[in-house]
Amino acid sequence: MEDFGNGKMERVLGIYTKLLNGQTVNKAKEAERYQVNDRSIQRDIDDIRNFLELDTENTGYINTITYDRGSKGYRMEQIYKMKLSNSEVLALCKILLESRAFVKEEMKDMLDRLISCCVPQSNQKLVRELISNEAFHYVEPHHKTRFLKTMWDIGEAIRSCRYIEIEYGRMKGGKVVARKLKPVAIMFSEYYFYLTAFIDDEEVRKDFDVINDSFPTIYRIDRIKKLKVLEERFHIPYSSRFEEGEFRKRIQFMYGGKLQKVKFKYFGENIEAVLDRLPTAQVLSEEDGAYVVSAEVFGKGIDMWLRSQGERVEVIE
Repeated sequence: MEDFGNGKMERVLGIYTKLLNGQTVNKAKEAERYQVNDRSIQRDIDDIRNFLELDTENTGYINTITYDRGSKGYRMEQIYKMKLSNSEVLALCKILLESRAFVKEEMKDMLDRLISCCVPQSNQKLVRELISNEAFHYVEPHHKTRFLKTMWDIGEAIRSCRYIEIEYGRMKGGKVVARKLKPVAIMFSEYYFYLTAFIDDEEVRKDFDVINDSFPTIYRIDRIKKLKVLEERFHIPYSSRFEEGEFRKRIQFMYGGKLQKVKFKYFGENIEAVLDRLPTAQVLSEEDGAYVVSAEVFGKGIDMWLRSQGERVEVIE
């Protein structure tokens, strides 16, 4: 029985090709086909399995050979693509740096781990060089707060529908207030991570201008001084669940408030910038370079954006 040289090479390549094509490899049938014993075919399969493990580092794909009891044979499974491409990691590093969401030491650690875990060793130096200047001149947020553990605890509370109690430092006057909340989402906008939540205390709720079961309140996570996740659970029916994706489309600068519609004329050169800034925006008409735009938005943040546009915007309603 031939087990070395061209015979073995031809056999291994034949079995590997079958596996790549999604076919099932039966040891007995392959042994009969190549006129070898079952142990030789098993060694071939083990060699292919070892090759796939080594190839993972180069391709980023995790492939494995599994035994299918139903078909009584071996087949190849691609579990997942393990690594991001070099360009994807570079893009993520740039986005992280631009976010300016974390203190400098945390940002450095995240970038180092992202590059080390996701980029092949041979390309890590290049990626580091491409972000080195921006990383060196990185300006951390003024709050200088580490909040990742708090954010994770909030995420777990959201997932398990547990009430939380927080001590929160207000922007105005720095007063610390206590709140019992139903946390529903974590969002990011303009350098900060935010918690959106419904206030549970009726005495507190009555002091707000606009607050009901449709409009959550918004808290900057870095301003949460203390957090306690309670054992008490809340229930929100599926039909009434908070959809942060839809909420995010309609809110500017994370300023809460009621749902409203705005209509304005835009005289700028780049209407795409408006449509990207206001995902719910619709161009109603266009004449001589002036666009009439309508959008559905939450809160007072839209007023800030409209004012920032100066003469490029004329509010209609």
